[in-house]
Amino acid sequence: MSGLYTLYGWHLSYFTGKAMCYLRYKQLPFEQKAVDMATLMWRIKRKTGAAVMPVLVTPEGEWINDTSRIIDHVEARVARLPVHPATPVQRFASHLMEAWGDEWWVPLAMHTRWTYPENYALFERDAGAALLPYLPGFVQRRAVNLVAKKLRAMLHGVGVRPAQFSVMDAWMLGMLDLLDAHFEQHRFLFGERPTLGDFGLVGTMYGHLGRDPWPARELIAPRPHLRAWIDRMAEPVPAQGLTPPALQADDQIPLTLVPVFQAIAREFLPLLEGINAQVKAKLLTWPAGQLLPRGLADVEVPMGHGLFRRAALPYTLWMAQRTLDVFRSMEPSGQQQVRAWLASIGGEHLLALDIPRLRLHGVRVAACAAGVT
Repeated sequence: MSGLYTLYGWHLSYFTGKAMCYLRYKQLPFEQKAVDMATLMWRIKRKTGAAVMPVLVTPEGEWINDTSRIIDHVEARVARLPVHPATPVQRFASHLMEAWGDEWWVPLAMHTRWTYPENYALFERDAGAALLPYLPGFVQRRAVNLVAKKLRAMLHGVGVRPAQFSVMDAWMLGMLDLLDAHFEQHRFLFGERPTLGDFGLVGTMYGHLGRDPWPARELIAPRPHLRAWIDRMAEPVPAQGLTPPALQADDQIPLTLVPVFQAIAREFLPLLEGINAQVKAKLLTWPAGQLLPRGLADVEVPMGHGLFRRAALPYTLWMAQRTLDVFRSMEPSGQQQVRAWLASIGGEHLLALDIPRLRLHGVRVAACAAGVT
């Protein structure tokens, strides 16, 4: 496939890091452009329906927001270096890992960025130079301050609340240790090459934990194997030959990931169930086809040895819907293997999650009309 892609996004953006690492791995010709104020508030919003980043502009001029949709678009057109495993359990686990990386880690990433003031200088420098590149520094700083206020206003909703910091910190230290132990033995999540799950996880690790001064020093540097994985994801070595490196044989999930997936089943799946219950209740009186609010009421779920409260985001269900669609597309034998694997980690109830069919618009979702798949 020929032609130059354009990726609009900031290095400090959670999801821009995911898209950037993916496009580099796919060896696509692309130009990364920082998003200035006019592009964000006018061009991107007009083209996609929301002022968001990253956005990929294809050689044909199509504007695509949302990293999952970006990856879907490219995978459908570029067969080289596929990121979806061919076998059922790894394929399903990779999608589940993407959903977890995209959604569960957001409060952890925002906590590590906004709780520690030393991170602000990097944010101010990068965001100011991007938003208003040709204006004086004092104007840039004022604009960045407005953006920072807007982002800080989101903290409570996603669960970044001082009363929960001890639970969040303890959980994060334990999970980072598990990931470091895994990457001591494996180059990527499921073997010798990255999959969709790696790109889901790298969002928080590249732009936030691995780049902001405080978490990079305090959380990532003491875990050298995790640090090495982040670096591999950001600067992939070009693949040699036509055959991609191997994943784990016989559709196996590495034993070092078992406690990670057990945590996903124990913590993330109750989040999905709590959001689903709220969305279903909301839809009983909600105008047909109208976009749901960005956030609903709080949902409380386990986190490590404690409990964690955050607003329910309907978008998270769209990510779960993607994962369940993968299961539904499989042959019966593949479904049986996935069901057995989920049972082994305590997560078989995911398959019973009856989500209303959702469509995505910008960063919000709406229920599809009856019969739409």
